[in-house]
Amino acid sequence: MATILQVAEAFSAHRFSEVYPFLHPEVTWTLVGAARLEGREQVVQACETALGQLAQTTSQVLRFKTVANADAVVIDTVTRYVDKKWQSSFVSACDIFEFTQGHLTAITSYTQEVDSSILG
Repeated sequence: MATILQVAEAFSAHRFSEVYPFLHPEVTWTLVGAARLEGREQVVQACETALGQLAQTTSQVLRFKTVANADAVVIDTVTRYVDKKWQSSFVSACDIFEFTQGHLTAITSYTQEVDSSILG
């Protein structure tokens, strides 16, 4: 059985199929400033849509930092995405994962496109 850290890392790395077995039926995913998804079906559908969009790009993870305790994991990432027209964008994201008895019950995601010059 995967640990909560492994589940959270798989989600933030867009390996969603590894996460599906751990989703609580009433999981919520808050995409701050954009949407709130409720229930396993909505979360899986959003993940599959994201995978379709990601298939049109290549990505390079520039930062992947994790903080965890017994029932929560926070992952801070910066990823460079390049589309088929060779246009690149940099996205900073912070995902907060909450678990209950090994099931992922809540996700809160903060994402922001950033200028590459601030990445140092």
